[in-house]
Amino acid sequence: MTHETIGAPVTRSKRNSVANKLLTRLEPTLWVFASLSIFVGLWEFAWWRGWANPLLLPPPHIFLADVTDQFRFFDPGGTRAGALATGGSIFSVLGVIAWSSFRVTVGLVLGFTLSLAIGIGIRYFKVFGKLMLPLVTMLAPISPVAWLPVAVFIFGIGNPPAIFLVFIAIFFIMTLATLSQIDNVPAHYIQLARIMGCDKRQIYRHVILPAILPELFVTLRMNLFAAWMVVLIAEAVGVGSGLGQVTMMARNTFNASLVFFTMTLIGITGFAFDQALRYVQRKVLWWVGPSSVGGL
Repeated sequence: MTHETIGAPVTRSKRNSVANKLLTRLEPTLWVFASLSIFVGLWEFAWWRGWANPLLLPPPHIFLADVTDQFRFFDPGGTRAGALATGGSIFSVLGVIAWSSFRVTVGLVLGFTLSLAIGIGIRYFKVFGKLMLPLVTMLAPISPVAWLPVAVFIFGIGNPPAIFLVFIAIFFIMTLATLSQIDNVPAHYIQLARIMGCDKRQIYRHVILPAILPELFVTLRMNLFAAWMVVLIAEAVGVGSGLGQVTMMARNTFNASLVFFTMTLIGITGFAFDQALRYVQRKVLWWVGPSSVGGL
């Protein structure tokens, strides 16, 4: 038996292994394209059959046909919304997306960080908890939209009120979720830590915090889309130019193509945010193994 005949099966095995790894990595992307293809196909079929009015519900091949003309409605400076006299470009669109993404990101970071600190503080300091918990419980049911006038009164027009609304959208929910997760930490975790000589601060830092963070990240991901809805509402009423304001302008001018083009951008951006948050979750929660429930 020659070296060539021995090496051939090994080479084929390596090639198959590489192909399987590549297919495993590409599989989620392929499912995304399959899902979008079915949705777009049904929409195009409805237009072809005459069930969807192309003036009110233009299919993708129509509202994407004049996409370059839609660019002029996006102001890269994030300070206004309207048709630009000199036209626009893909950089104008990216600029508007960046402003909306900036407001969501800052609001999420502030809301998550402060809710975690307040939640732990309520359980760590008894007096602070007795004073703060009733207030959090009473303010939690108030819709973020109801806070819009307050945001304008306090911060005026611009980025701060939009960021504030995103913060409000997740702060109270995440605070209550933090309290719930702390209360659900298994008692034997804490008992074992005490047996090993840990004091209260060490228990919260090394036992309770690592135990509650995985579920809190899941809760944060579930509220990510609520944060996007809130920032779009804030932009639509004029507290800052962004994707929300472009959508509102398109509705007021009956520009259906611009409406669906902007909705497409919002969907893609929201999906990218969710994927980025999942990546951050995997890196931050390095001690947690892969989830057994659909990649959550």
